Amino acid sequence: MRDAADRLRYLDEVMDLLFPGHDAHPGARSVLPHRLVPRRVVPRRWWHAALGRGLPVHRGTDTIETHLSDVLGRRVRVVVHVRPARRANRKPILEAYDESGLAGFVKIGDSPRARRLVRYESEVLSMLAGRPLKVVMPPDVLYHGEWRGLEVLMLSPLPVTSRRVPARLLGSAVQEIAAIRPYGEEGTGEAAWHGDFTPWNVAAGADERLLVWDWERFAVGVPPGFDALHHFFHGALRRMPPAVAARSCLAQAGGLLEPFGVEVALARRTAVHYLVALAERHRRDGHEPLGPPAVWLNPLVDHEECLL
Repeated sequence: MRDAADRLRYLDEVMDLLFPGHDAHPGARSVLPHRLVPRRVVPRRWWHAALGRGLPVHRGTDTIETHLSDVLGRRVRVVVHVRPARRANRKPILEAYDESGLAGFVKIGDSPRARRLVRYESEVLSMLAGRPLKVVMPPDVLYHGEWRGLEVLMLSPLPVTSRRVPARLLGSAVQEIAAIRPYGEEGTGEAAWHGDFTPWNVAAGADERLLVWDWERFAVGVPPGFDALHHFFHGALRRMPPAVAARSCLAQAGGLLEPFGVEVALARRTAVHYLVALAERHRRDGHEPLGPPAVWLNPLVDHEECLL
């Protein structure tokens, strides 16, 4: 119930941002699957009456739907994803539909941090669009601009064929991303990384391509293999507590990084470096989703101090 209440409170804020106005007769949307488990806000249909009362939404002349319709030159309607309200990088995510179906996904920067992340992701994707990637397929930027002080980024949908990704394809993608040099610097011995290479941000596509979303954490200057460690660690977090997942990440580091030519001792040092970097990211964000590092990280780092 607490999660639903938090989501609904944030949803009210989001809908006021996206559909501002003071209509005497606002239109109605539906919260699906229902208000106790809010996940999406969709245009209301007659059969939604069985799911509960509608959510009033203003129908002004300056809404996110009218804005997207204007910039794209065709009528657009949106489905709003109800995001967890307590995430550090939370932001409204929309599905945009036109008469032919799903037209794209839209990220809204509604806070200083979210605006920076959305703007940066647009820059990263524009950089990637000019590179001959053979394995990784990022989305295309369909539109990027500002509306009512919000950062708006619309991305192309990607053709998912399966959520199951072969290990070989993951490894090839990690290597290709690691070799990206946005500014042409070569021979530094350091790598690039996607920064949020989690199981839910990748999927198998056609022609041996890996579809990869959410590039807002892309960075360069890290040891090779950070993305492989991040993918493993966040998969482990679905099955075990953070402290156990961290120990598992360290224990498996040799096998995870062997395909990238990293010997075992260096792999363990890289895993510690990665976990410390992740904790530092959480500290900068002002949000610790894994709990205090003193609980899940410090005992591991103290034990492996000789590696640092």
